[in-house]
Formats: sequence, structure tokens, C-alpha cells
Amino acid sequence: MINAIQNVITNPAIASIAQNTNQALIVETTLKAIGRPSFILMDGDISKDTKKYAATKELLYQATCLLVYMALVVPVFKRGVFKLAKNSEFFKKFDDIKILEKFNSADEVLDYHKLTERSLPERQKAIKKDKYKNLHHDLLKNLENANEPEKYPLVKGVVELGNITGSVLGLAILAPQVSHAIIHPALRFLGLEKKREPEIKSENKLDTQV
Repeated sequence: MINAIQNVITNPAIASIAQNTNQALIVETTLKAIGRPSFILMDGDISKDTKKYAATKELLYQATCLLVYMALVVPVFKRGVFKLAKNSEFFKKFDDIKILEKFNSADEVLDYHKLTERSLPERQKAIKKDKYKNLHHDLLKNLENANEPEKYPLVKGVVELGNITGSVLGLAILAPQVSHAIIHPALRFLGLEKKREPEIKSENKLDTQV
């Protein structure tokens, strides 16, 4: 069971997809927020008021999706999964996971991994920046001296697993719920949607007819 989970987390294909998940979703949602309302406004077969309403609603929805994604994935899932892996007895069963003790955050894991992709001279120059001054001395030593530094794929995979999980839950489940609570009040505030009148109980209807 443990070996199967480790194989999934360290799979290069999964890591490749995960590395691009954040940027791809941000770009895609931003383009949707611009493109879809624009196409609605250019539609000559619907009325001006309908276009204004539909375009604004679409813009609000895509903006909500983007905000939910950014608010959920970064502070909750990426950091949350990192802390879980660092403190969980389950993850401690993996030999490579012990290196997590030398990382202070998920961002450090990602920064370290990016540095391992550079050449030795580039790494030696980069780690002099303040951004990397808090890296553990063992990690810095690995980056400064090794031609092919250890990349700790299991640790990287755990962090990216948090990104993917947050992407799915954020955009597929939470974003529609949040947008439903925000969009209609916003449209009413902008004067694009009328507030629904509360339904009158049948007893009251009968009383008024007598």
C-alpha cells in the first residue's frame, strides 16, 4: 500500500501536471473572465439589457472562481498538506519524508526544487540572494556542491498533491457555492436584477379575498 502511494506521488507525469496546475488554471480563468463577457457583448442577436446582464454575471462568476482558487489552494491546501505530511505518523513511514524536517514551508520545498533544475554555477549564484538565506544548511550545502543535487521527489510530490486537491475542490465544489451567494446580490446592487418578492402564504391570500 505504502509503495503504491509513493509511486503515485513521485510519478514524473503527475509531477509535471502539478507543476503547471496553478499557472494554467489562473491563466485559463483570467482568459474566461475576459473572453466570455466580451463574446456576449458582441452577440447581435440579444438585446442590450440581456447582454449587459449576462456579461456581468459571467464576469462575476469567473472572478469568484479565481478568488476562491487563490484563497483555497495557496493558504489552505498547499500549506495544509505540507504540515500534515511533516507531522503525520503515516507519512513518516516513508524514508524520504524525513527531509521535511529541514524545510520550513511548502514554498521552500518548491523554491529548492526549482534550484535543483539549474546548473551548478547558476545555483551558487542564486542561493546568495536573501530569498534563500533561511534554507537549512544541509540543503544549501547540497545545492552549492553537488552537480546533481538531491531533488527529494516524494516531498515535492506531497506539496503538489495539495495543489491538485485544492484545484479540484476549489473550482468544482466550493466556487459554485460561493458564487451563488455573491453573484445575485451583486447584480441587484448594480441594478441589473430585481429582488424577488417573498411568496405570500395561501392563508393570507384567502383572507384578502374574503
